[in-house]
Amino acid sequence: MAEIETKRSSEKKQRVNKKSTRVDLTPMVDLGFLLLTFFVFTTALSEPMAMKIDMPYDKAPPDDKICESCALTVMLDKNNRIKYYEGNAENNPPVHETGFSSQEIRTVLMQKKARVEKIRGNGDQFILIIKPTVESNFKNFVDITDEATICQIKRYYIDEMREADKRILLKN
Repeated sequence: MAEIETKRSSEKKQRVNKKSTRVDLTPMVDLGFLLLTFFVFTTALSEPMAMKIDMPYDKAPPDDKICESCALTVMLDKNNRIKYYEGNAENNPPVHETGFSSQEIRTVLMQKKARVEKIRGNGDQFILIIKPTVESNFKNFVDITDEATICQIKRYYIDEMREADKRILLKN
């Protein structure tokens, strides 16, 4: 570690002892490299993950037929509220309202998935259609996609508000 060396002067007149100190910095360098590698590995291992969204090809009209009993449309509204209906908006379905807590929207999604599984024999045919309104915020969108992931919904679509949807919102 640290050493103290004593040197005697060669001249006989001077009897002064000179002492020199030598500090070994090897352990300090080792510690520096250990800290550096620790921080490099921890930052490399904790990279943020982004959700993958498949965007449709907009040049051709959709030919994806959706079973009306399998579809649940959620409209993200103002004040962190969700309005939802089952089936097609053209048939004036009854509209219900709920919130983003796990007791509210998660219960609705799980019940609908169970009904689709009972009717169709497979819960993977359940389709969630997400329609954000102008008054909703991005946090609401992230929350509903998180709920879809938690409920293991295999297919969900993001759509724009149509005239029928706007009429439903104005009516309620």
